[in-house]
Amino acid sequence: MSRFVDTLVATAAGGGQQRGMVTGEPKEPVRRTWAEVHEEAKRLAGGLVEHGLTPGTPVAVLAAAPALIAPTVQGVWLAGGSVTMLHQPTPRTDLAVWAEDTVKVLTMIGAGLVVLGEPFDALGPVLTEHGIAFRMITDLLGAEPLAEPVPMSEDDLALLQLTSGSTAEPKAVRITHGNLYVNIKAMVDRAEFVFDEDIMVSWLPTFHDMGMVGFLTVPMTFGVELIKITPVEFLTGPLIWPELITKYHATTTAAPNFAYAIVGRRLERADDGAYDLSTLRIALNGAEPIDETAVKTFTDAGARFDMPAECVFPAYGMAEATLAVSFAPLFTGLTLDYVEADALEADNRAVPVPEGDSRRGTDEVRSFAVLGRPLDGLEAQIVDGDGNVLGERQVGEIRLRGEAVTPGYLTVDGPVPTQDAEGWLATGDLGYLVDGQIIIAGRQKDVIIMGGRNIYPTDIERAATSVDGVRAGNAVAVRIDAGSRRERFAVVLESKLAGDTEAERVLMKEVAARVHHAVDVRPFAVVVLPAGSLPKTPSGKVKRAATAIQFADRIEQTAGG
Repeated sequence: MSRFVDTLVATAAGGGQQRGMVTGEPKEPVRRTWAEVHEEAKRLAGGLVEHGLTPGTPVAVLAAAPALIAPTVQGVWLAGGSVTMLHQPTPRTDLAVWAEDTVKVLTMIGAGLVVLGEPFDALGPVLTEHGIAFRMITDLLGAEPLAEPVPMSEDDLALLQLTSGSTAEPKAVRITHGNLYVNIKAMVDRAEFVFDEDIMVSWLPTFHDMGMVGFLTVPMTFGVELIKITPVEFLTGPLIWPELITKYHATTTAAPNFAYAIVGRRLERADDGAYDLSTLRIALNGAEPIDETAVKTFTDAGARFDMPAECVFPAYGMAEATLAVSFAPLFTGLTLDYVEADALEADNRAVPVPEGDSRRGTDEVRSFAVLGRPLDGLEAQIVDGDGNVLGERQVGEIRLRGEAVTPGYLTVDGPVPTQDAEGWLATGDLGYLVDGQIIIAGRQKDVIIMGGRNIYPTDIERAATSVDGVRAGNAVAVRIDAGSRRERFAVVLESKLAGDTEAERVLMKEVAARVHHAVDVRPFAVVVLPAGSLPKTPSGKVKRAATAIQFADRIEQTAGG
């Protein structure tokens, strides 16, 4: 049996029996100890085997209720299967299109079964119409418990993690039991978890790697207390997040930038004494480049409720490395590296700008979050376009190697390796190293090249969102005519002013001026859209390439108007 499944079983059978998970907030909280989750998982595993599941079979899961997901995932592992969390339809989803995309995913991964649970249990007829076999989670939980876990090796698959791209051309990362064990062990070691004392709060979706691995698998494996709600519950009322931290004296949580920005602004308007955030020691910020403005909004507002700013925990991760690549030093908060803009953009050098230099705070300087050293078992290097290893503060592509790096992808055209012959994973991220710590400057595919300069979209987007009227986290810089001599960029943004012709015109002018001032290049066009228009990944990140394609006509019309 793999170390990972061994640890799951040992945790359920060992100490800390009263620690477990609380779900169902803000309605009726449901408490399960991890031992109780394990007993449910054994029954579900028995049901899967009874229905013919054979070792190594991928099982697709479509459910949102954490109280169902936890025993389901563990049960699939106990029965010898691998788990794929399907992307979930929303109220705006065309179910026919969703079903067709889901069939592509299931065909790609070779799924033997879909298990269905709340709140998607009504989708059975849609799956049947498309010839998709399914079982209800609640029915499987009524089976006889599996007597012993099906033996699995370190190289057997635990997860097929769907990437954040379009499900029209699906791709899944193949994560083995060995990958999963070494990465979650490295995470809890680096975060200095005290299993009997730490308490985790999360609303992150389990179809995203940070929610699935970081805030379900980690606590379930090591017996850490977990309070878990769904993303819908958070988005419906974002202040439930600090409410749960307060109620359960949570020590650990995580989210991407947009959530910290939203909750920070809500906390600014909250009454004194409404929350107690003093127990937080880790507020992990990951899934996308760290937005220092969002972090400051959160920490400034949180200070009124005794939240230590040092709890902010910048991280770098990706599913191809199971989840976590590096963590910033514990309880040091957000540390920024300030570098000269000209050297960065023209020469790919991160020349430091010392504290007290008058250029700081001007457009001559760029700043990036320090993301810490790679976790135990991982190593990182920076290479140029020819694969030559670069020195400290030289900007190039980040490559990773180690036990947590996954063996490859499954695609519609078959398996594709993630590693080269020497075991290196090319991440597609541009960055540099400082004293062994990783700093990310941007995504290779998103960098805009103009006049021999590398202009990073995050600099453009930060300037755009600093203009009043632009929705925080909802401005996108997109490349136009990429790779040609006439490469340009446009800014596509969301605003409540959309639809008011005069207000749009003023906003477009202000955004263009602010961007020009920040990066010394004027955007080809600025497009203003109503809220909810930008294409995003299932985890809530904006999709630059998809934005460029979807709004190509609007970009051309706006530029010509």
